[in-house]
Amino acid sequence: MNRKTDKLVRRTTMIATVTASYFLLTADYGTEPNFLDPIKSAILSAEQSVKEFVFGPKKKTPENEISKQPPSAGDKHP
Repeated sequence: MNRKTDKLVRRTTMIATVTASYFLLTADYGTEPNFLDPIKSAILSAEQSVKEFVFGPKKKTPENEISKQPPSAGDKHP
């Protein structure tokens, strides 16, 4: 196997193993706070970073523009 391909496969395997281990450990704890919370926040942060890299940052509408927008059809009829 090519040296670069081998390195990529090893890293992908390590990341998959760590992720699977994390999910197996957290399945026992449920939503209770535990020692894995910092790992969870790091995973969520990395996920958000990848999403922003791939899809671009979220477009936020400034508050002054929200007030200028016409009301939606659902707002007219209760």
